[in-house]
Amino acid sequence: MSGTAARPRVWQRMLSGRRLDLADPSPLDVEIADIAHGLARVARWNGQTHGANAFSVAQHSVLVEAIAAHANPALTEADRLAVLLHDAPEYVIGDMISPFKAMVGGEYKAIEARLLAAIHIRFGLSAVQPAALVKAIKAADRVAAFFEATRLAGFAESEAAQFFGRPRGIDIATLPIEPWPTAEAERRFLTRFGALYPGT
Repeated sequence: MSGTAARPRVWQRMLSGRRLDLADPSPLDVEIADIAHGLARVARWNGQTHGANAFSVAQHSVLVEAIAAHANPALTEADRLAVLLHDAPEYVIGDMISPFKAMVGGEYKAIEARLLAAIHIRFGLSAVQPAALVKAIKAADRVAAFFEATRLAGFAESEAAQFFGRPRGIDIATLPIEPWPTAEAERRFLTRFGALYPGT
């Protein structure tokens, strides 16, 4: 064995057989089945939620898309697909909680942005979304976070409002907040994707 250290592996093998390179992700290596499968098994809030099932990133994605569509009726199907996929990189890198992202800093965000761009391109979206849509996604994400925090993660409403703001005009009873089993989360995510993506 030579004295030169072996280059570290920076790709992940997916169940589809694809190898996704984190350093230089190719849209050709992105498969929606891998995304749905992975997101359905990634827990929000590091799993610190009530209920028999974890609240998955797949379910969170469906929730955010429903909130964004309610708040912004003019969103196109392509816009709503971008909303649904807003956390899709987490099928590869997991769901780091916001406090940890703040500690890690810029490199994490750069990796996440490269992955999201590849995912967008794979499904016919612009690599980078318009600022107005990004703002709408972030607003819907904060609404979802408030309800998840207060209904599932043990936050008092006053505490959640401090971090995420207090939602207005959203009826929690109409939203999918009860944690789904893994298989159901995967199926429902794929159902929403199929309704929004013309290639399916």
